[in-house]
Amino acid sequence: MFDASAPTRGFDTAEFSARTEKAQTQMAKSGLAGLLLMSEPEVRYFTGFQTLFWQSPTRPWFVFVPASGKPIAVIPEIGAELMRRSWLDDIRTWSAPAPEDDGISLLTDLLSPFARSGAQIGVMKGHETNLRMPLGDWERLLSGLPGLNIADVTGLVQGLRMVKSPNEIEKLGHICAIGSAAFAAVPEVISAGMPLEEVFRTFRQTAIGLGADDAPYVVGAADQGGYADVISPPSRRPLQSGDVLMLDTGCTWDGYFCDFDRNWAIGHTSDDAKRAYDVLWRATQAGIEAAKPGNTCRDLFLAMSKVISEMDGSGGDIGRLGHGLGMQLTEQPSHAAFDQTELKENMVLTIEPSLSYGDGLMMVHEENIVVRNGEATLLTSRAPPDISVIA
Repeated sequence: MFDASAPTRGFDTAEFSARTEKAQTQMAKSGLAGLLLMSEPEVRYFTGFQTLFWQSPTRPWFVFVPASGKPIAVIPEIGAELMRRSWLDDIRTWSAPAPEDDGISLLTDLLSPFARSGAQIGVMKGHETNLRMPLGDWERLLSGLPGLNIADVTGLVQGLRMVKSPNEIEKLGHICAIGSAAFAAVPEVISAGMPLEEVFRTFRQTAIGLGADDAPYVVGAADQGGYADVISPPSRRPLQSGDVLMLDTGCTWDGYFCDFDRNWAIGHTSDDAKRAYDVLWRATQAGIEAAKPGNTCRDLFLAMSKVISEMDGSGGDIGRLGHGLGMQLTEQPSHAAFDQTELKENMVLTIEPSLSYGDGLMMVHEENIVVRNGEATLLTSRAPPDISVIA
């Protein structure tokens, strides 16, 4: 569906140039000669290279960000045409897949000067990262580059991605508005007696019909008085009066996600469920109000936990009460007791308190916000303070 009010797709060269220059400033402070990146969000962050082809594990993709100048792509030939539409000039390709040499010789040629000088380059090694190439190839690459020093740049790259540009926030606001409209339509398109898997399917169709590019993440649950699990595939069980229905979605637009949920009562619901909803709504509000520059993710966690403790001392044992949001459904940081990440203006976050109640039941509530210099801004349309009833 074409939406004339939608943001412009993609980014201009200035966006990628600014990202690269910020990275290079940090690299200079750390004595790094370059960054070797190979996972989809990081490659896209510095190049704009966006394709569903990442879903295939067959081919590796590499981008090297030098200490100065534009990034260099080392990629399979199948992606060359798309990469040439980016702002990059230096694109080196090979015919892939080639299990005996899947880009390793090209990478060795690129990195050999740094190895000879004993320079240090960065690779992401930490939490929420992965080595998107065969381990054997990585070992082969390093064996061919004696003298090259490898540093962990997880904090550097994730730190850059945590703070969103105005253009990124505009895209995130757009997909959150689409997700909000899809949730608002739920009472009109579902009813008691509808199988849960049909509820999921109908929601996806509604979101895409309203302008989402895709709805790759739709989870939830429905059962009497509440639910006990929010990640299982949907069953054929029909919605029944007395159920609490929860849907949690990650819809996408131009490669950016929303991530939030909504709860409804089918016909009627228990007093416990009503109370759980009220506590979570107020816990969410506490998290939103605590989301200010200078506070930490731990501060958000504690603010929400204080309200949750009115009904649940364990906090549901989920582990965290929200996270970063952007090109991935979940990004760093985590609103958890262990995360001392300082909040900065233009971070985009989910506020996601949860609690346990009754006989093994749980409830989750979630909104998406932007940290501002003052009060945080909601990107999602705030859920009503009382649980909505679908007749």
